[in-house]
Amino acid sequence: MIKIFDSKKVDEKDILNREISDNGGVEAAVASIIDHVIEVGDAALFEYAEKFDGVKLDSLLVSFEEIEAAYQSMDPEFIKTLELAKDNIEAFHKHQVHQNFVVNEKEGVILGQKITPIEKVGLYVPGGTALYPSSVLMNAVPAKIAGVSELVITTPPNKEGNIDASILAAAKVAGVDKIFKIGGAGAVAALAYGTQSVPKVDKIVGPGNIFVAVAKRRVYGIVDIDMIAGPSEILVLADGTANPRFVAADMLSQAEHDKLASSVLITDCAALAEKVSAELERQIPLLPRAEIARTSIDTNGKIIVTANMKDAVAISNRIAPEHLEVCVDDPFALLNDIKNAGSIFLGKNVPEALGDYLAGPNHTLPTNGTARFSSPLSVDDFVKKSSFIYYDKDALAKVKDRVVSFAMQEGLDAHARSVSIRFED
Repeated sequence: MIKIFDSKKVDEKDILNREISDNGGVEAAVASIIDHVIEVGDAALFEYAEKFDGVKLDSLLVSFEEIEAAYQSMDPEFIKTLELAKDNIEAFHKHQVHQNFVVNEKEGVILGQKITPIEKVGLYVPGGTALYPSSVLMNAVPAKIAGVSELVITTPPNKEGNIDASILAAAKVAGVDKIFKIGGAGAVAALAYGTQSVPKVDKIVGPGNIFVAVAKRRVYGIVDIDMIAGPSEILVLADGTANPRFVAADMLSQAEHDKLASSVLITDCAALAEKVSAELERQIPLLPRAEIARTSIDTNGKIIVTANMKDAVAISNRIAPEHLEVCVDDPFALLNDIKNAGSIFLGKNVPEALGDYLAGPNHTLPTNGTARFSSPLSVDDFVKKSSFIYYDKDALAKVKDRVVSFAMQEGLDAHARSVSIRFED
C-alpha cells in the first residue's frame, strides 16, 4: 500500500528518495561489450543477439520488404493515429526552430550565429516488456525538422528475429533511414564507433534499460547523447475538488512502466489522500501489469499532505518531476510558481498519457530531478550553433590596445602579439 506523509513531519529523504543503486557488475559488463564491439564489429553484434535476444540473425539490417510488410499489416486506423501524432509533434516542434542571425551595428564589424544540423543521429528504441512506437515519433520527428541527414534506429529483435510491426510502421511514418536489429549496450557501442554494417553517428538519443544508460554514459564524448534517462516519474498536484479515481489512474499510468517508476501525489486535502490510496488498491489488481505497478506503488509511491497548495507546489519544485499534473480548477493560477518540471499537464482533463502519444510536446523528458537544470528533447538537440566574427583592419585598430592589455593581464604574450603584429611596420 502507498505511504502517506504529513508534509510537516516528513523528512527530506522521504520527499526525495529516488536513489537508484548503481551496480558495479553492470559497469564491467558494459565496458566488456563495448570493447568487444570495437574489436570485431558485426561479429560481436550477431553474438550478442544470440546470447541476449535468443535469436540467430542472418542480417542486422531490417530490409525494405520487412518494413513495408509491417506497415501493410497494421490496422489502418492505427496508421491514421500514427499520422495524427506525427502531425501534432511536427506542428509543435516547428516552433522551436531557430534562425541564423547577423549583428552589424558597428562599422567594420560583423558578428553572427550559424545553425547547422547534426549530420548523423542514432535512435535507440527499447524492446522488452513494452513496445514504444511513440518514442520513434518523439525522437525522429524533431530530428527531421532540424535537418538531420541520416537517422538510424537500433532496437532488439524478438526470438523470431523480427522487429515489432508497430515500431517499423512508426519508423516509416517518421521517415527513418535505416533500422538495425540490435539492442542493449552493443547497439550503443555500434552507433558510437561504427561497425561493418552500422554507421558511426554523431549523437545517440532514446531511452533504454540500465545497460543502455550506462553505455550511453561511457560513450559520451565520442558521440553526444540526449540524456541519461532514469525510471519514469509522475507527480500529481491535486486539491479536494479532484476526482480520486482519475488521480489514481494517472499515477498507475507511470507505475505500470517499471518496478522502479515513481508515482507521487501532493495534496492539501487529507480526505483526497485516503480516497486515492483506496482507489489505487482497487485499480491495481485490474491491470495486466499489476505486479509491476504493485511493486512501483509500494516501493516508490508516496502521498504527501500539505497545509495548502502553495506548500504543495514548493515541494513539487524540490522534487522536480519528469511529468507534473496540476489537477485543480484553475491550473494557470499555479503555473508561474512551478519552476522545475519536465512537462506540465494543466487541468483535470489532461492525463499524462495524452502527452505520451498525441498532444505534440515531446515525451522524452528529464528524470531523477534533472528538470532543475535540463529540458525536454527538442529540435535544439539535433543542431549545432557556431558563432562567427569579422573585423576589418580599422575596426581591429580601435580595440587592439584593449585586447593586448587583456592578454597581457592573463600572461599570454603570444595572444597579445597576434594582435599587435598586424600593426607593426
